[in-house]
Amino acid sequence: MALRNVLKLGEETLRKRAREVTAFDKRLAQLLDDMYETMKDSDGVGLAAPQVGILRRAVVIDVGEGLHEMVNPVITFTDGDQYGAEGCLSVPGEYGMVHRPSRVTVEYDDRDGVHQTLQAQDYLAVAVCHELDHLDGVLFVDKADRMLDPDELEEPKEADQ
Repeated sequence: MALRNVLKLGEETLRKRAREVTAFDKRLAQLLDDMYETMKDSDGVGLAAPQVGILRRAVVIDVGEGLHEMVNPVITFTDGDQYGAEGCLSVPGEYGMVHRPSRVTVEYDDRDGVHQTLQAQDYLAVAVCHELDHLDGVLFVDKADRMLDPDELEEPKEADQ
């Protein structure tokens, strides 16, 4: 495994739509491993392939409930509403208030190409929506209805949510 450079706001790749993964091979496994290591090293809870300069539809998420690796993910159901502060490894030191669904269902392939379904709620639902937005070139700053001052945060989270 290797640490990868996390792209920052302003870098063009972050605004591009990622392409579908078609090869479930050692290169994909290496990418997912590297993304997880990079996310953990950066104290993040999620990371999308475009954030490390790879325009493929792959994300890793771990909000403390275990690792989720999602390849070609698609949200198939949303319900409810939650509103909270989000930050992002690609927008360090910035936080904004974002509306997200409180429950989502996401279908995806795992690293071996096996189809999976995940029902997520609360913080995990936020992380899923946040990371899948990255696959379409969308950042939380695009959805935030207001950015926060540092003194408005109770416990800053320098992480993808």
